[in-house]
Amino acid sequence: MIEPIRISFVVECPPEHAFDTWTQRATSWWPPEHTASHEPGAHIVFEPHPGGRIFERTADGNEIEWGQVVEWDRPRRLRYLWRIATDAENATDVEIAFTPMPEEATRVDVEHGGWDRLGDLGPGWRDANVAGWTGVLPAYQMETRVSRQNLPGG
Repeated sequence: MIEPIRISFVVECPPEHAFDTWTQRATSWWPPEHTASHEPGAHIVFEPHPGGRIFERTADGNEIEWGQVVEWDRPRRLRYLWRIATDAENATDVEIAFTPMPEEATRVDVEHGGWDRLGDLGPGWRDANVAGWTGVLPAYQMETRVSRQNLPGG
């Protein structure tokens, strides 16, 4: 069995804000070099329901599928099938839990697994995704701080 990627960190905002930043403001923090098109200004969409699509929309209106929402439990948990840069049958599993902490902070736990279904490609895809998460999560953490400052009382 190929071990899932597990990443945990704390952001200084309530779970609702952390969840919404992940899903409704992904365009503001997801780096263009980690999109399928690599185009600055691509809009990232999470359709807010099980079965909803996750995709990027480029400036010219082209939509590139990234995955599909499996569970939408705002503000506690989000699960989706992830297939950016691969075919649907190679989708992996991503689960993000948003756990309230004292002083309006939130622990974010990311688990990304399902590598075994990729067969011999699994270890390489896992390694590539470790680098991918390392490349996007710092921007997410920064955006939770910046966008919270713009909220009433923030």
